[in-house]
Amino acid sequence: MKAATNLLRFLLLAAISTVACVVLLLQRSPCPCGHGGVVVPAAAHAELTAAGNNGTRAHHLSKQAPAASAKDKDDDELAQVLRRAAMEDNTIIMTFTNEAFAAPGSLMDLFLESFHLGLKTQPLLNHLVIVAADAKAFARCQRAHPHCYLLANSRNFTGELHFMKGDYLDMMWRRNRFQARVLALGYSFVFTDVDIVWFRNPLLRIPVAVDFAMSCDMYYGDNPYDLNKRANGGFVYARASPRTVAFYEGWYEARKGRPGKNEQDVFDKLKRELAARHGVAAQFVDTEYLGGFCERRKRRDYNKLCTYHGNCLVGLRTKMERLRGVLEEWKQFKAKAGKPGSNITALTD
Repeated sequence: MKAATNLLRFLLLAAISTVACVVLLLQRSPCPCGHGGVVVPAAAHAELTAAGNNGTRAHHLSKQAPAASAKDKDDDELAQVLRRAAMEDNTIIMTFTNEAFAAPGSLMDLFLESFHLGLKTQPLLNHLVIVAADAKAFARCQRAHPHCYLLANSRNFTGELHFMKGDYLDMMWRRNRFQARVLALGYSFVFTDVDIVWFRNPLLRIPVAVDFAMSCDMYYGDNPYDLNKRANGGFVYARASPRTVAFYEGWYEARKGRPGKNEQDVFDKLKRELAARHGVAAQFVDTEYLGGFCERRKRRDYNKLCTYHGNCLVGLRTKMERLRGVLEEWKQFKAKAGKPGSNITALTD
């Protein structure tokens, strides 16, 4: 009887101890626990639990801090290309091309060849950025030149673009937007169409104080600041500054009121207003220095010409044939200039 009483007392005490332990455990913070077979401190366990059964804290934080946007990556890539190509004063030269113009033996090859044949123009290739409108043009550029950039989210601009047609207009305004991006990143630029051959450095014909300079089809009068001339956007110089960035923004916005017009036509209509509104010193460059087929001179003065534009010509083949002829004339001029007794003015920069 006594043994049974002792057993009952032992069982009762054990039960009371167990209940007390459970109560004590419920009142305390969670003890170190196992997580995936690894002992994890209580604080870390709480974070892992809060993150949910399907992920860790690292996964949780990655949702809160998304990766850089595609636009940011594109701006970084463009900035790197511009930085590599920039002159000491942060000026770059740039041109646009597509599959048709970049094909072997096409305009891009003729354009690059002219830099090798010009006077002190070959070093300028170190500062030239070729902007490709499509993947094939970009691949071709990479085989021919060190500074190439693929225009992001571009439409199908692979074929020959016909003047004032839909794709042509879209490309011209895309080009205008890209020029504005370059300025916003802090780089001044010389823009040149790819159907232009180079003989001399045209920057030497642009005054230091100018914010914006453009070529023209015909040069009337002798005052470069007289804006009563027909603009040609094939050659553009712009100095990076808040003024020129605002100038470009106003230029682009003005397209909305003039549907079906390219950037050159819109500029021609608003050039005085835009320049005055934004305090931009704008001028045209004499066609004696920036020549082209629009101005039908009896002869080309190779003592003065810096560039020559295949403007006012229809068709890629025609441009190639006529520009090749101009480049051959330039070669002959250089050859004659070096001969004793020649009446040709000495070659100058």
